[in-house]
Formats: sequence, C-alpha cells, structure tokens
Amino acid sequence: MESESNDIIDNLMRNDDGINRAQFLKCMAWAGTGVFFMMQGGVLKSFGMSQMIDRATGGLKAGLKMPKSDFSFVQISDSHIGFTKPANTDVIGTLKAAVDKINAMPITPSFILHTGDLTHLAQADEFDTVDQVMKSAKSEKVFYVPGEHDVNTDNSKQFLARYGKETKGDGWYSFDSNGVHFIALVNVANLAEGGLGYLGNDQLDWVEKDLKGISKSTPIVVFAHIPLWAVYPQWGWGTSDSAKVLTLLKRFGSVSVLNGHIHQTIQKVEGNITFHTAMSTAFPQPKPGEAPSPGPMKVPTEKLRSYLGLTSVNYVEHAHTLAVTDTPLIEGEK
Repeated sequence: MESESNDIIDNLMRNDDGINRAQFLKCMAWAGTGVFFMMQGGVLKSFGMSQMIDRATGGLKAGLKMPKSDFSFVQISDSHIGFTKPANTDVIGTLKAAVDKINAMPITPSFILHTGDLTHLAQADEFDTVDQVMKSAKSEKVFYVPGEHDVNTDNSKQFLARYGKETKGDGWYSFDSNGVHFIALVNVANLAEGGLGYLGNDQLDWVEKDLKGISKSTPIVVFAHIPLWAVYPQWGWGTSDSAKVLTLLKRFGSVSVLNGHIHQTIQKVEGNITFHTAMSTAFPQPKPGEAPSPGPMKVPTEKLRSYLGLTSVNYVEHAHTLAVTDTPLIEGEK
C-alpha cells in the first residue's frame, strides 16, 4: 500500500518542476484537497489523493484504495449553521453536501465525530437544523463536542441539553469501539487569555482517572474543538493547558488527536501523538499569520466547496493502524 502510493507521488514529483516530496505534501495539506494518512506505530504518514494525483495517473487510483478495515468513522467540523455572511451564504447546503459524501461511501461508517461549532450563535433553531441534517446521515451514531460558537451565548445550556445528558462537567466523556478508546474533550467552555482553549483541572483529573485502566497498547483517539497543540497562539489556535493531557497520553503507543476550529488541514507528529485538524463544512480561514486576524475567508463562489470537507478514518484491528483521509466537498483547482 505505502510503496504503491509512494511510487505515484514520486512519479508526480518527476513531472513537476523542482518540487520535492515534502513541499508537495505541505501544499496538498494547506490546499485542503484530499490527503491520505496512515498511522503506524503512532506516526501519521500522508499522501496526496485528489486532483494533482489524478493528473499524474490519468485518474487511476488503484494504488490509493483504503486498506481493509474492521470499522471506520468520519470526522466533520465547523458547520456554523446560522452563518449568513458572504464567505458562504448556504452553510446548510454545504453541511448537506458533507452528509451526501458520507452516504456515498462504499462502506457505511460506524459513527460520525463532529468536532464543534455546529452552530454559529447557539440558537435553538440552528441546533434543530443540525439535528435534521445529521439524521439523514447513514451512520449509527453521531458524537459531538462543542465549539465556542455552541456555548458562548448561553453558557452551554442548549448544547448540553441536546448532546450532554450522559457526559461529565462541561460535556466531556469517553467510549470504546472496536479496540480503540475515544476521549471527547471540551476546551471552549472557559477560554484562556487570547482566546486559547482551556481544559481545566477538573477535566484533566477526569482524563487521568479515565486512562488508568487502559492498556498502553490500546490505540487512543482524542477529539476536541480547539487544537491541542500550538498551531498559532497569536490567534488563539492552541490550548493553554494541553501539555498536561498530552503528558498523560505519552505511555500509549498510538494516539491520534482530531480537532477543528481553524477550518483547514494541518498535521503534526510529536513522538507517539499525531495531531490532525479538519477542514470546515462552512467556510475557510486564512493560513496562520497570512491575514490581520482569523475569520471567514471569501473565495470565488465556484471554488468554495474545494476548500471545505470532511475526514474519514479507517481502523485496522490487527495492525493497530489508523488511516485518515481528508476529502473536499468537490474536487477542483484553487
């Protein structure tokens, strides 16, 4: 699998002018086009999957098929239902497009993770719309964590009433599926200075207790809204006390951290932990530092959906690997 994917990318490198593998993968990740990841022993390996590879291979993707897996799940993020500004005047339509992508998958995912900012203003009708759209997804269950837009107008009241009935504190919880331990964290209830995420001692104490009985060979997936690593603290793109929870995760052989919030794909591997941020289904944001501040980024209407997407993850039980694929809502140039 890996050698076939590498051969395709190597061929593409030879057909381009002077671009190397690292530059290619970085560009693919920033562009938000499909990027394939395979996690082996805690290291996430990435391969470009969409239009550039299509050009290089004439549309043949036999070498890029997802590995056989015991179960799969999908991550979506930042739907911002209720947002009406020019960056995207039809966020309901683009969320529906993401669900259509899920429903079109050859294997129905076991469940969906939504990593926050379901709504834009935490209004009841916005949550109603999210629920209505997500009910059409061909998946057994949807797991949610809140984004700051889901909690900052009513102190989490609406979110917790709908999605937090069996959770702890501000909405954190854990569950097990097919040999993987999932931990849902909330880092938006009490933002730190500069808009950074904040977990708090109560949640950190709970994580420590939650992990005590888990074998170090168990793959761990952590998901929260704001990144748990310092993507760009100047814009609040990080979590102020994340080092404490990451220390608790060091003893595990394979840890994946899935986040949203920044509306673009960025990956980082640090020891046994692979960090991954997802594209939004609503609107893109600028790259860190390439604008005066974060916020909705207007792109040509015909190109918008190539900046939006979802993430699918396949778990291979016996190999203890995860494969993560970012998929734009529509393939196309930017």
